Amino acid sequence: MTTPLNQTDAKQGRQAAIVIALAGLLSIFAPAITRTLGAEPRVEMLLYLISLAGFIWSLVVTWKLWQKTRDK
Repeated sequence: MTTPLNQTDAKQGRQAAIVIALAGLLSIFAPAITRTLGAEPRVEMLLYLISLAGFIWSLVVTWKLWQKTRDK
């Protein structure tokens, strides 16, 4: 159960972790970015949708990684 991951699995895990962190930061700072740019509220919603896409992508990657390493 504690078998070491191969390099590609470790890389996918790191990528998912980085995307989760960046998506979280984007969702936190979206209002400040919008205010700083002087953009309309729809830009803020676009930033939230990009953040949501990052979360969904990382969820899918993490699920696939878990399923792949579960049987080892």
